[in-house]
This record gives sequence, structure tokens and C-alpha cells, in this order.
Amino acid sequence: MQILIIEPFNGGSHAAWAQGYQRHSSHNIEILGLPGRNWKWRMQGAAITLARCYRALVNEGKRYDLIIASDMLDLATFIGLIRSDRIPPIALYFHENQVTYPLSLNEKSKPSGRDRHFGLINFTSALVADICFFNSNFHRQNFLTALPPFLQRFPDYQELDEVSGIEKKSEVLYLGLDLERLRVSKPAPESSTLSISPAEKSSRPPLILWNHRWEYDKNPAEFFNLLQDLIVDNVDFEVAILGEHVNPPPVLFCENQAILGSRLIHFGFAENFADYATWLWRADLLPVTSHHDFFGISVVEAIYCNCYPLLPSRLAYPEHFPDNSKAGFFYSDYSDLLKKVKHQLEHITETRKVRPGLQIWNYDWSKMAPEYDARMSTI
Repeated sequence: MQILIIEPFNGGSHAAWAQGYQRHSSHNIEILGLPGRNWKWRMQGAAITLARCYRALVNEGKRYDLIIASDMLDLATFIGLIRSDRIPPIALYFHENQVTYPLSLNEKSKPSGRDRHFGLINFTSALVADICFFNSNFHRQNFLTALPPFLQRFPDYQELDEVSGIEKKSEVLYLGLDLERLRVSKPAPESSTLSISPAEKSSRPPLILWNHRWEYDKNPAEFFNLLQDLIVDNVDFEVAILGEHVNPPPVLFCENQAILGSRLIHFGFAENFADYATWLWRADLLPVTSHHDFFGISVVEAIYCNCYPLLPSRLAYPEHFPDNSKAGFFYSDYSDLLKKVKHQLEHITETRKVRPGLQIWNYDWSKMAPEYDARMSTI
């Protein structure tokens, strides 16, 4: 098959997903994208530019059996602009959606909240797509459940009956990840300035990890409250704060940088992938406090590196552990989280023996690409 992936926001995890599938697929895949910045403008205007680029490809003689568009594309506008009788089937892949994405503090301060136009783009795109894929079942249910009340906020002609049609053509297709790259990047003892030997690790304090974006939806305030409570209770630990962030860093992070003092052994974005992988393999405990995750790439990556997770029993996280081994990895509320973090830190020898990564290997592209290929062939 000849497949074209259209990605208006071709950066970060969106680009990694598109390129990962391209590398591992048995189909011939091209990527048509724009730089991963200015997300609001990408959702509003990228369809115009990408339609022009697509028409140029067709005029050059290119033909595609399938288009896979991301949720950042205004698909209805794109289809209207290409005006072709030879439009192939189009699959819409939802990495996220703007109907249920948590509001920022700035949006919460506005009487109207978020501009509804972005959610409406997701709705109309889903209407015109031949099939809609979601990166988790939580995401699929979350979007479909939220659509009726979202549409009811409009004054009339709310088209609520259209939601059932979207539901019928909606499926779950989990993300493929390059977990193999993490495996081969696992440092041998003393192979890196960041590496420590097993003997040295056993003598060091437990290492707590943050490897998410420094954004409001990841709920860093509760994470730092947790660390401060551990300090008050004289619990021994170190912490590494990784993840993407804007400059200057958020005030909350800078304030806690001072509070954590010598316990903080890394603060900031990793210099390169090898360093990032080394920190993941070195870390012991991953307490996740996020308000939002439709899938949770950073969480899955840390788990694969056998960092013991403590996850809220909501969002997409339970789907990563479909068998009965997941009970110890989940907490119900903050009090439960604090209790379980203390327990794992105080029994760190036992914590380090757990290998949760074995349970999420199926997200690697070596497993997911054949599943994608088979599904794409049937559309």
C-alpha cells in the first residue's frame, strides 16, 4: 500500500509516532507535515497549506491508497480544498483532542473557557473521516462521552445524532513506541558518567523520577508537595527532574529546586537521548500525579526501564497493565500515594527487584507495526 501521513504539528511525540510507523511498516509511507509549533494556528490554518501541498503531489503523479491524518488537521476543510474525485480513504488518528483537554489557568480565568472552535474542528474532522483511531480506550470513551454536552453549548442545530455515527467508526489503536531504542541505550556499568554499578546503586538513596513536560496538566504541584512531605517525614531519597519546558522554567519548579537542595541530582531537559535513557534506567520510583494523559508516553518509557510506577487509578494508565499484576502500581488518592511511596522507598531493595517493563513491551513498534499494517489494509 501507498500511505500518506498528514501531520500539521510534525514535532515531538507526533513526529516520533509518524516516523516510527514509517520505519517499521511493510507499506510505503510518506509524511506530509509542517513544523511542530504554533499549535492553534496549525489547527486553524494548516489545512490550507497542506491541501496545496497534497494537490502538488497528485499533480506530480503520486497516488495513495490511504491517508492517515492527525487530530491537529482540520480535515473537513482539507477535503473541501483538494476537490478530487480520487480522494482515498482517510483515517483520523487522535493523539489528543481539544474537547476534553484540561483547561490552562489562563483559560480557566476566561468566562467562556477555551475557544470552542478547536473542539469543533475535532468534531467535524471525525464526521468526515472514514475511520477514527484513538490512542487508548480511555481517550475514545472520554471524547465520545464529552461530545454531547460540548455540542449542547451551541445555541441551536446541535446535531447530537451525529455522535452515534462517530462512535460506530471509532476504534482503539495504541501508540507504537521505539522501546527498542531504550533497550539498546541501557548503559553498562561505568559506560557513562551518569551510570552507576549495581553495588553503588544499592548503597545510594532511592531515586525518584519526573520525566514529563513541565506543564499544568501534569500536576507538578502535587508532585512537589509529595517530595516536601517526604522531607518532613525524614524519608531518604534523591530526585531527578527531566522533561521538556519553556525558558525561563516555571516558577514552581525553580522554587522547588531550592527547596530540594542536594537531594536534586538533575534538573532540566536531558542533553541527548542517551542521557535520558540512562536516567530512566537509573531511577527507582515514578510517582505520577497527572491530571491528564490520553496515553502517557513518558510514563510507559519509564516503566519499560523498570522504574517502579505509582499511578492514579484513572485516565489511560490501567490499560497498560491488563492482567492482575497491576494492583501494586495504583493509588486512589493523595494519602494513598504518600503511603505507597514511603513503603516502596523504605523497602527499596524489594522495589528494585520488580520488573514492570516486561508487561508493556508490546507497545514497541516491532509488535505494533504489523498490527497497524493489517488494520490499514482493511480500510
